[in-house]
Amino acid sequence: MTTIYLIRHAEAEGNLYRRIHGWYDALITDNGFAQIAALQRRFQDIHIDAVWSSDLYRTQTTARAVYVPKGLELHTDPGLREVHMGDWEDKPWGEVYHFDGDRIALFNRSDPSWQAPNGDSLAQVGQRVHDALCRIAGGYPDKTIAVFCHGTAIRQLLAMVKGVAPQDWHKMGHSENTAVTRLFYDGGRLTLDPQLELDASHLPESIRTMARQNWWRKDRSVQDVNLWYRPLDWETEKESIYLAAREEAWRTTHGTELAFDGEGFLHDAKEHLSRSPWGVTVAMSGDEFAGLLQLDTQRYQELNAGYIPFCYIAPSRREQNLGVQLIGQAVSFFRPLGRDKLRLRCAPYNDRAQHFYQKYGFVKVGEEQGSRVPLDIMEKYIGYDR
Repeated sequence: MTTIYLIRHAEAEGNLYRRIHGWYDALITDNGFAQIAALQRRFQDIHIDAVWSSDLYRTQTTARAVYVPKGLELHTDPGLREVHMGDWEDKPWGEVYHFDGDRIALFNRSDPSWQAPNGDSLAQVGQRVHDALCRIAGGYPDKTIAVFCHGTAIRQLLAMVKGVAPQDWHKMGHSENTAVTRLFYDGGRLTLDPQLELDASHLPESIRTMARQNWWRKDRSVQDVNLWYRPLDWETEKESIYLAAREEAWRTTHGTELAFDGEGFLHDAKEHLSRSPWGVTVAMSGDEFAGLLQLDTQRYQELNAGYIPFCYIAPSRREQNLGVQLIGQAVSFFRPLGRDKLRLRCAPYNDRAQHFYQKYGFVKVGEEQGSRVPLDIMEKYIGYDR
């Protein structure tokens, strides 16, 4: 009999930025690395003979909690990948909710008829992971292995192992990041250890991902806010949205409108839009304006960095922790261009902004003179060589 510890990956960019990541190769977040450290402590006295993971970055990185301290090799199998989300890959959840509401409703209730556009169905991912796990376990008779996998993939696998009928898939529990399940493989069959299913007792509440989210709760009176994005309409919105946001941000930061250069800001915005329609991006919550994101593809290009001249959340939305979703949109814009860093500038006395950027991985790397005062140059690494 083979003992299998099946483990979900640590918190990754999709969890944090509220984006749809199935086969998209997302990074682990800073909070995710804290979860990995906790997982390593959990497994320090558990004997493991071999470690496997999907071939995606987030599972391979999480697997380091086990294979590195035990001096083992990491094996990968693409059969352990998450559900393939097809045309939805790396889209914001808010976009799919807004434009494909009926299909996302099927996904949210685990309807067996759901299938991602040009991607997997729930039955397909469950069968794929089941077959991969049996194939892997069959190579380790009477051994103990750790296998790192993904949330929906694990959920559908467990539905198969427990014999849950498709019409009851919605009753299956959701897995916290780095949650541990123990299975046994014997005679070509997987069985579940009922004493260890989706267990995340190694994580303190302060670093649990699902503790900060509401999408999985049965009580839906409190909803997560998921943003979607569109290009700014220059002719109709350059003053009513863009310039108004710039003015409000200037007053909030500097306490005055002195030295506010509206024409200069408009000139730069128009230039950025001439390079890309996403040069000034409008963040939306449903049908309501929620923020702005300005993106410059030329400044700091020689450093392989993407520059964010303006990152703005509307005043009515500032207590909803939405700014990190704008950072996620910037990552998804610049990473396909080959950039491995984000850069922005921040006033040293803007304590709120400084705290926000540092919380999400930006560090000060220098200073530049702004229009009024020297500004801190803040940088965040978004590449894969960490």
